[in-house]
Amino acid sequence: MFKKVIIAEDHEIRNLGVIKTLEELQIPQYEFVSYCDDALRKIQNALHEDHPYQLLITDLGFDRDHRDQKITSGQDLIDEVRIIQPELKIIVFSVEKKPKTIDELFKTHRINGYVSKGRNDAKELKSTLQKVYSGDLVIPQEIMNSIRNNPHEISEYDVTLLDLLSKGWKQHEISDHFQSNGLSPNSRSAIEKRLNELRETLNAKNNIEMVVICKDIGIL
Repeated sequence: MFKKVIIAEDHEIRNLGVIKTLEELQIPQYEFVSYCDDALRKIQNALHEDHPYQLLITDLGFDRDHRDQKITSGQDLIDEVRIIQPELKIIVFSVEKKPKTIDELFKTHRINGYVSKGRNDAKELKSTLQKVYSGDLVIPQEIMNSIRNNPHEISEYDVTLLDLLSKGWKQHEISDHFQSNGLSPNSRSAIEKRLNELRETLNAKNNIEMVVICKDIGIL
């Protein structure tokens, strides 16, 4: 099992559950930090002292306060850590539920495991720690199912179109915007046709329902 772990988490009440899990697994050395900058600094120092951390557990969102921070999100912290210690195991422990965001954590940020905060999260965290230590990639089954069921044929063009639609833009305004920014197709008829196709893909009765569905599954 891991011998040296660092946890980036700014909510003390959540720390109690993590501490219990670490103690149950008999992890002898662990340390909590409330700021991403501090986490990176400690990881750097541990490397220089030739006694590196073996695991980083991090949240994604960190509350802002009076202290200025260079690194303000778990994603940015992971990216910085990957530069200085690429082999460090990383588990994200977060309330984030959007499949697209979680999928991106594995594909782009190359995390080793993900645990959703909530009911039974201590049990899930313990299991994930054990599996990641054994070399497994741990993606929650419900997330795998959601990712698998997402309409992958939705392109960046579609995301832009849906985003503007969600902000209340009319089709003629979207058309003008696309023409001004060199996005194609940009005619009103092409935009209307694509919206019809997207409603069918997402099984939505109208544009409002389509926007709601996109937000629920993490496209927006």
